[in-house]
Amino acid sequence: MILDLIYPPVCGICEKINKKNLCKKCEILIKPYKINAIIESKNKYFDYQIKVLKYKDIIRNKIIDFKFNEKSYLYKTFAKIILNNEKIYSFLKKYDIIICVPMYRSKKMLRGYNQCELIANELAKELQIQKNFNNLIKIKDTKKQSTLTKKERTTNIKDAFKVKDDKKVNNKKIILFDDIYTTGNTVNECSKVLKQAGAREVLVITLAVD
Repeated sequence: MILDLIYPPVCGICEKINKKNLCKKCEILIKPYKINAIIESKNKYFDYQIKVLKYKDIIRNKIIDFKFNEKSYLYKTFAKIILNNEKIYSFLKKYDIIICVPMYRSKKMLRGYNQCELIANELAKELQIQKNFNNLIKIKDTKKQSTLTKKERTTNIKDAFKVKDDKKVNNKKIILFDDIYTTGNTVNECSKVLKQAGAREVLVITLAVD
């Protein structure tokens, strides 16, 4: 990727050069923030959920840097944190295709990249599974979920997503990636659309849980 040419490999936590993108010292540092739970979902459109990290302290700061402070290279470290867990790695390998929660086109143009897409792309490469980031699209420019009440979040995200080609998800086991899980309204709405398009199973994995 072009990003690899611009930025040398670093540990995204301490920012020091590291070919593995996560040094041993920082791996120990973030250990208290790890959840690494695989949960069967009930009363949701998605079937399973993987929770990786707690959205607090250093993890929160790094995700904010990643999303809003032009530190896109952090995707390598975040992907490494996810894949370093053997149980999670083995579970993800069972799926056919990985997609990510899409951004509205004008917001993606403004930021220059979809942070979820960067991580999902790296996961696809390491897991050697198919990826598709153009089929699930966002068709409504919603308000920022974090600024709304729990009730407003559900209404805000309703009918915001669309699958362009049902054939590409029909009977597929799909990994849906997002960066932060708070109420789960966004990934649930995406999962609903995917199920309506014929997806056999949807696994939601989020980098951090608020």
